[in-house]
Amino acid sequence: MANSGDSPPTDAPEMSEADPETEGDAGRRADDGGSEELSTEELRARVEEQYDFEEFGAEEMSEMSVEEWEAVFDPDSWLTGTELLDRVEKELRGNVQRREVFAVVERVGEGDDDRVVAYSDEGYVLVRPDGTVQGTGTILRDVEPMVALCSMESYDVPEVGEDAGLPHPDSVAEGSGDFGNRMLQVVAAATMLSGVAFVVVWLGSVVGAIDIGFAGAIVLTIGILFLIVGGFLFLTVANARLSDRMRAEQYRDRLRAVGAGSEGRPDFLPDEAFETGGRRLEEAMERVHREALEETEADGELSGDEGR
Repeated sequence: MANSGDSPPTDAPEMSEADPETEGDAGRRADDGGSEELSTEELRARVEEQYDFEEFGAEEMSEMSVEEWEAVFDPDSWLTGTELLDRVEKELRGNVQRREVFAVVERVGEGDDDRVVAYSDEGYVLVRPDGTVQGTGTILRDVEPMVALCSMESYDVPEVGEDAGLPHPDSVAEGSGDFGNRMLQVVAAATMLSGVAFVVVWLGSVVGAIDIGFAGAIVLTIGILFLIVGGFLFLTVANARLSDRMRAEQYRDRLRAVGAGSEGRPDFLPDEAFETGGRRLEEAMERVHREALEETEADGELSGDEGR
């Protein structure tokens, strides 16, 4: 885990708690190295011109500033509470299943302590019923636009299975490009055989079994060229297979690090806090991250001292 603390007020519900000045007439946005102040109406007009809300999604939402969001969306229409957490959990599981997000997703706590928690080996995010988020790392940046999107009643969250999530490490297959590698092997084999055939013909002409006249040197050159190309293709296939194997093993290691497919959670997570959820879990996760950050900084200082 690299960074800590509550997330900046970039998701939709947090915006409802923004400084009253942002809800008034003025909207401020840096643009082309300078800044300009626009009224709410001017800002709304610019946003509506810039975005196609018929095709509005998480990517577009992540591009919007707080002021732009407040200018075009009505805070009273945002979903909150259990319904929001249900939608966020489903959206997040769907993204994990499509491998767009790497994280273990859990729903912990009840009532006011109800939370959606997602964690990986690089960070975590915790979503509260009011839509505010806490977390760090890449996963925080992934989830923030999801929360804003799911808070919109008009957005239909895709259906996913209850078991949608990260796969078991042992189920990760190697060689996603196996068909391409096999095809390349066939081409390489055919090239090599052609090269061997040319060389055999040249040898036949040398011993007098075949008469190819003055074309012997040409046949030999072509044969050697084919052998080189075939060998290069075989090396390419071997390198691709080795890379696939290494990537698969690295992915399995990441899955094992977060406890994917296992009954328990990784040792560094506060198991007891997960049983209660709520503020206790928020404080525990923040402490875990802070300790990880301090440990990383200490290791960095130690490495620096050893390098002197």
